[in-house]
Amino acid sequence: MTERALRLGTRRSKLAMAQSGQVAQAVRQLTGRPVELVEITTYGDTSREHLAQIGGTGVFVTALRDALLRGDVDFAVHSLKDLPTTQPDDLTLAAVPLREDPRDVLVARDGLTFDRLPNGARIGTGSPRRMAQLNAYARVHGMSIETVPIRGNVDTRIGYVRSGELDAVVLAAAGLIRIGRIDEATDFLSVDFVLPAPGQGALAIECAAVNADLAAALAELDDPYTRAAVTAERSLLAALEAGCSAPVGALADLLSDGQVVTEMRLRGVVGTTDGSTLVQLSTTGPVPTSHGDAIALGRELASEMLAKGAAGLMGERAL
Repeated sequence: MTERALRLGTRRSKLAMAQSGQVAQAVRQLTGRPVELVEITTYGDTSREHLAQIGGTGVFVTALRDALLRGDVDFAVHSLKDLPTTQPDDLTLAAVPLREDPRDVLVARDGLTFDRLPNGARIGTGSPRRMAQLNAYARVHGMSIETVPIRGNVDTRIGYVRSGELDAVVLAAAGLIRIGRIDEATDFLSVDFVLPAPGQGALAIECAAVNADLAAALAELDDPYTRAAVTAERSLLAALEAGCSAPVGALADLLSDGQVVTEMRLRGVVGTTDGSTLVQLSTTGPVPTSHGDAIALGRELASEMLAKGAAGLMGERAL
């Protein structure tokens, strides 16, 4: 008798379907079982409000998690940066696969790079984090830009550039790579001037905690370095008490000496959306060998950032 298909819960967007399709293929090869995609509409997909207004974290995740807990699906694939920083006890983060490129990219008219944008260029992004860093960079380099809040899927966002409404939009490289459209990017934004969202470029594969056999099978897809990096980044975010709508950027990368990975560097930034004030710090330590070590790396950098005034820049918390 053939085993029943594993049901993979996914959002309906083109990007989510592409990501989930890639994971489904990997799980088929791993387990030898058929995998079917189950499309689920989330509040974040149907609401037209800006993400910062509807609470940011969790709006794309809750419906998928509810389906897991009801047993409607066996496992789910999320963009890791959408996950709230606290993991519910009844769900297991079974795998964090190898991360895609974490950088942000520019899609600009006429193939322009960021440094060649005209004065007063209108740049679309829905992210306070991107606004803060783009505006800060522009200030330092004597450029004048206007960041314009936008929402919508990749087609909608790039459409604003194609129609001439905006000069450029900023998107995550990973999303464009996964849907096969990275050739539309006109510039890769260096992490030295725009740090990505914590967990950007990484996927999270989640299942119900009671489903231990499935969790163990999915764990084969886990990349320990990616998991350590995103755990440190998200620990920083949690310690700053910020949701994904807060202007926080973070990136943990591995420093290697030839072929040997020696240390992990964690960089963090928080700023006002107009870019007038940024707190940007980094710390370097041994590569975390446990979940606790990765959490500690993030907390340590967060406390240094808070000591430098990060708390007052979080927007939601500044009373």
